[in-house]
Amino acid sequence: MLDLSAFPPETRRLIEAGAVAGVYALFCAGVAVREALRAAAVRREAKALSQGAGEPVLVAFASQTGFAEELATATAKALSEAGVPVTLRELGAVTAADLTGRALFVVSTTGEGDAPDPARAFIRDVMKDGVALPGLRYGVLALGDSTYAEFCAFGRSLDAWLAHSGAQPLFDRVEVDDGDPAALRHWQGQLSLLTGVTDAPDWTRPAYGRWTLAERTLLNPGSPGGEAWHIRLEPKDATTWQAGDILEVGPRNDPELPHREYSIASLPSDGAVELIVRLMTRADGQPGLGSGWLCHSAEVGQTIDARVRTNRSFHAPDASRPLILIGSGTGLAGLRAHLKARAAAGVRWNWLVFGERTSAHDFFHRAEIEGWKASGLLDRVDLAFSRDQDSRIYVQHRLRAAADILRRWVANGAAIYVCGSLEGMSRDVHAVLVEVLGAEMVERLADEGRYRRDVY
Repeated sequence: MLDLSAFPPETRRLIEAGAVAGVYALFCAGVAVREALRAAAVRREAKALSQGAGEPVLVAFASQTGFAEELATATAKALSEAGVPVTLRELGAVTAADLTGRALFVVSTTGEGDAPDPARAFIRDVMKDGVALPGLRYGVLALGDSTYAEFCAFGRSLDAWLAHSGAQPLFDRVEVDDGDPAALRHWQGQLSLLTGVTDAPDWTRPAYGRWTLAERTLLNPGSPGGEAWHIRLEPKDATTWQAGDILEVGPRNDPELPHREYSIASLPSDGAVELIVRLMTRADGQPGLGSGWLCHSAEVGQTIDARVRTNRSFHAPDASRPLILIGSGTGLAGLRAHLKARAAAGVRWNWLVFGERTSAHDFFHRAEIEGWKASGLLDRVDLAFSRDQDSRIYVQHRLRAAADILRRWVANGAAIYVCGSLEGMSRDVHAVLVEVLGAEMVERLADEGRYRRDVY
C-alpha cells in the first residue's frame, strides 16, 4: 500500500478523497493499451526475425540515445532478409549462456568513455575475469565521437574482453565516428560476407523531415552564463513522438557538420517540437556551428532539416509510479516533456529538482513550473540557483538535504529521471544517490528501469 507520508498534506487529501482517481484510471488504461500493442508488435517482429535457416546470429545493442538501437535493428533486418535467423536483444538482457555461436554487438560510448546505462547489468554480471567463450564468434560495431578523448571506449573495451575470453572475431572491429557513412558501409560489407548477399543497398542515415522554425525566444536575458533559447519547430510532414525522445537536427550552414541532437521539451499535442538550446562558444569566441546557426543565424520561418529519434531508454515509467525529475540548465527540456505528459493525464506524485545560475535570469519556464506546483501536479520542487548566495549550491546538494524524503519516495516505487550535463551534474547526482540509497539500491533501480538518464 502506498505510504502517503512522503507527500504534502494537500496531495494526501486529494489522493485520499479520490479526486484524481477517475482521470488517473483512464490514463493508466490508455497506457496499458499502448504497452500491450507495443509488446505485441515486438513479439511479431521477434518472430519474423527468428525465421530462416542455418546458424543463427545474436544481435545485441547498447544504446544511450537510440542510434545504436537503430543500427542494430537495421543489422538484424539485413541478416533476416538474407535468410539468417536472428535474435535481437538489448545488451543488458544478454547472459553468458547466450554467448555462443555467432554474435554481433552494436554499442555506443557516452560521455568520456562510459558505457550506455542499459549496459550496466551486462558489465556487472557477464564481463568478468575468468569467463571462457571459446564457442563464440563475434563482430563489434563501435559508435563514438572523435571530438571526445575516449573515442569508442566501450566498444573497444568490449572487443578486448571478448578476445581475452577466448572468443574469435569474425572480422576486425568497425568504428563509426559520429555516424560516418563510410564506416557504416564497411559494416554492411562485413554483413554481406556473412550472408553471401552482396547487392543490398547502402545504408544511409534516415532522411530528415521538413520543419519550420516558428519561434525563437531568449530565456535568460542578463544571465551571467551563456544564452539559452527556447526553440519551436513545427513539422511540415506528419510525425509523432513521446516524452523522452530526441530531435536530430541537420544544420544547413555547414555541409561537413553531420547533425546535432536535442532533448524534446514538448508533446505532439503542442503542435511542435520545442527545445531548450544553449548557445555554445568555440575556443576562438565564435558561436558553435550547430547552436550558433539554430539560435542566431537561421531565420524565423525558415525550413529546418530534422527528424525525431526514438529514445526508449528515457521513455516514461509506468504511470502508477511517483516520478522524481532531476536536471540543470538545458536539461530541463527532457524533464519538461515528462511533466507535460503527466499534467495532460492528471497524474500527480511528481518531484522536480532543478538548478541553474540565478533565479532572476535563469529560471527557465518559471510561470509554467510555478503553475504546476500551485495546481498540485508537482508535489515538491527543489531549486538550486548556484550564484544566488556566496556558497555554490547545486542540485545534488538539494537532493542530499532531502535524503529522508528521497528514501520514502523510492520505497513507494518512484522512478528517478536525470537530464542534463554528464560530466558535472549527472555524476554528482549519481554520487549522492549512491550515498543516500546505497550502491546496491541504485543498481537495482537501474536494472528495473527506475533510474534513467538523458545526459550529454
